[in-house]
Amino acid sequence: MRSLRPLAALLAVLAAGLAACSSGPGEPTSVSDQTLRAIEADSAFTWEKQPAPLELGVTHTQNSLDSHDPDEARQRGMDILRDNAAIWQNNHLMGFGSDNPEPAPGDYDWDSLDQRMELTEETGGKAMLTLCCAPDWMKGGEPGETDWSTLEDNPLPEHFGDYANLAAEAVKRYPQVERVLVWNELKGFYNQDENRWDYEGYTDFYNQVYSAVKAVRPEIQVGGPYVVLTSLEKGTTDASDQVSGPWGAADQRALDVVDYWLQNNAGADFIAVDGSTKTKDDSLPSVLDGAQKFADLDRWLRERTDLPIWWAEFYPDVPDNARPGADSPSSATATLAAVAAYARSGASGALLWGPQGDPDLDYAALWTDATEDNGGQPTPLTAAWQWLVPRLAQGDVEVGRSATSPIVVFRAADGAVVVNASDQAVQVSSGTEAVGPWSIAVVPRNP
Repeated sequence: MRSLRPLAALLAVLAAGLAACSSGPGEPTSVSDQTLRAIEADSAFTWEKQPAPLELGVTHTQNSLDSHDPDEARQRGMDILRDNAAIWQNNHLMGFGSDNPEPAPGDYDWDSLDQRMELTEETGGKAMLTLCCAPDWMKGGEPGETDWSTLEDNPLPEHFGDYANLAAEAVKRYPQVERVLVWNELKGFYNQDENRWDYEGYTDFYNQVYSAVKAVRPEIQVGGPYVVLTSLEKGTTDASDQVSGPWGAADQRALDVVDYWLQNNAGADFIAVDGSTKTKDDSLPSVLDGAQKFADLDRWLRERTDLPIWWAEFYPDVPDNARPGADSPSSATATLAAVAAYARSGASGALLWGPQGDPDLDYAALWTDATEDNGGQPTPLTAAWQWLVPRLAQGDVEVGRSATSPIVVFRAADGAVVVNASDQAVQVSSGTEAVGPWSIAVVPRNP
């Protein structure tokens, strides 16, 4: 690892292994304030102030700082989480780390979700709850049994009311929950005969849950439809001819879900969506082209509703020649490129799926796998994400971009984050060091 420049105004915390050619995951390297000044003076860069505050959070998944993890690894992860890693912490009512909350009618088991709520409280987060998934007996299974292979099945229509009652019990038990997402990616709600989403069935389900939750907690924020905004190749079957960009075209079937739900829901406090940057055919022109999808879809949503836009999940992919993963600099830069798109386009919130590194998930995380003794360590994303969380929530960040450069910059009065979202070093101007490939630098400065 190269040494930091001895400048009094500079303590650059860089999480990008390839930028210095020898740095490991989570180790610091630097971009000087001279290079930052050169970027700011470059007329090719345009700067956009975020039009609205953006609140970043995390969704805990199957393994996430659980009580049975090694003590030191868990403590390291908790220290990261409580240090500006999330405004919101989201958990699921069932699955993704939570046990069956009602194995049989009226027989409640809250122990696992209690532990996740305690984690949120201990680390200072605001609590969010995804109202998914459903006990077996609501899906045609036997009371008292839990078959996890059917987790993604939807409740039967005759049990929509039972699930709504369960949701009401949950928000009564957890008064700290301020916001709920109704279901997850329309799991099970698909009309096979017509090859489209069953948006009628989902909206009926949503309306019953919405009414039940509001009856016991009228102040709680409720949103949906939490549909996956899939990307397709332009001109292919189901590809929208109205919503497209360098990233491909939106799947019209997903857009139809949004339109139907907006017209027929019983009420909503925000709209929730998710998506990845590669097309279904695994195409990705570049990290920045992929991130543009999020901004384009935000604009499409804003044309239809004034509801706050929340990205319940987002999956920024990397090119085939880059290594993805929790400790990957390329995945970290792709994540920040997505955050830049949200900041530019006025999204209100975005949740990082799985803040704990998972070897089976090819996306950035905030700490390494805490089930391992040496886990809970920062990743290439950690320092920049922690710097951005409070500043984006204040709404005072500007995003700088250039049509000819893969550099993206977030700047505030007290510093900046410089991101090279490519596998090539970038020379900003003569007399300054190159910004290394897949590099992320946090550059403090006096306001």
